[in-house]
Amino acid sequence: MYSVDDTIAAISTPLGEGGIGIVKMSGPEVPAILRDVFVPSRVGNRSDAYWLPSSQRLYHGHIIDPETREVIDEVLVSYMKAPRTYTCQDVGEINCHGGIVALRRVLELALQRGARLAGPGEMTLRAFLFGRLDLAQAEAVLDVVRAKTETGLKVAVDQLGGLLSREIRKIRAELVDVLAYVEALIDYGEDGIPEHDIAGSLRAASTALEQLIESAGRGMVYRQGIRAAIVGRPNVGKSSLLNCLLRTSRAIVTPLPGTTRDTLEETLNLRGIPLILVDTAGIAQSDHLVEKLGIERSRQALASADLAILVIDAHESVQETDREIAALIGDKPSILAFNKTDLPVLADLSGLLPGARAVWISALTGEGLAELENGIVDLVFSGQVASTESPMITNARHRQALLEAMHHAQTALETHASGSHIDLMAIDLTSAVNGLGEITGETVTEDLLETIFGQFCVGK
Repeated sequence: MYSVDDTIAAISTPLGEGGIGIVKMSGPEVPAILRDVFVPSRVGNRSDAYWLPSSQRLYHGHIIDPETREVIDEVLVSYMKAPRTYTCQDVGEINCHGGIVALRRVLELALQRGARLAGPGEMTLRAFLFGRLDLAQAEAVLDVVRAKTETGLKVAVDQLGGLLSREIRKIRAELVDVLAYVEALIDYGEDGIPEHDIAGSLRAASTALEQLIESAGRGMVYRQGIRAAIVGRPNVGKSSLLNCLLRTSRAIVTPLPGTTRDTLEETLNLRGIPLILVDTAGIAQSDHLVEKLGIERSRQALASADLAILVIDAHESVQETDREIAALIGDKPSILAFNKTDLPVLADLSGLLPGARAVWISALTGEGLAELENGIVDLVFSGQVASTESPMITNARHRQALLEAMHHAQTALETHASGSHIDLMAIDLTSAVNGLGEITGETVTEDLLETIFGQFCVGK
């Protein structure tokens, strides 16, 4: 793992032109580096040579190359003294103009004066290693950055604030109590040891774990989104439906069949769900090379989608091609969208995709759009209320750890009920406790930390 005793530096804002760019440093050499490269505009009656930054203050001045005295940029510098900082170390931030050249020159000066280039997520890694954040909270930092909707942001902020961690620790503490009691029985028998309701505690822990696991379906939707492929034969109004859902003219629409020859993706905030809409080329028989490539991409988009919206021309009877596309959808969650209801309706369900919800819409007028959106939300959440007030699992790693912990807790309960060797119960309880510790970071390996923080951008 990275050292935590040296000073690291990185550009913390996206590269490119902008109003502001920030070079961030963390470590014991921050004050010395700032003194070397920064000349404040006003230092009272003291000379620059005796300037020392005060914590929680913002200073105006210039970054200057100490060797050549060349002025690099006019900046604002903030200094925060450990331990009341993001990393629990001394932290300095140099707010430059947002040009890439100025930012890189400032970063190079910091590296020349003793800092090391930070690795991905190393600032947040230090916050975890020094105890400011637990592992679940640290992972939530990345979720906050990547949130695609306000609901997704709220779930991430709640996790960053410790909502999930508190629930995990509560369950873990109950299992630790049972484990301590079991180990005492192993070591000392029943002499002088007060009785403990092992079965009750294990049932309560298993129930709490099960409730968290049940939240994973909704939680991961808020975090990752849902891919919905809009499919159908040519000229049924797939691109028109995409534009209607987006409330903007994103896809080209013409009366000519086969206008769309490639997939087109756009993300829609549908009542807190990041809905990734994939407009596809019409699926039909074709000898045209470009059309054949587009149709193949449509098939691939359908195969990788979480749900399908099959668009049918309501002004025509259901065609054989419609049935062939329905067969491609198979058992995938789907919605039948009968489009062009502004014209005389001639189509009927005709047993197409039994069990799928059918909605009658007009992408031209917007009729039925609200019902289609309701259908998507109901399909995603299976009729459950999408509440975000309770702890919610948004991470596949967390869900897997909870599943394993629940399995071990239930196995321990079965062992207790059967009166089997108590040593076996201790083994399962230890595994359950360690599994929950992997979520909050009490029990974690270096490989896991590298995997988690390697997903972060440099400078965070």
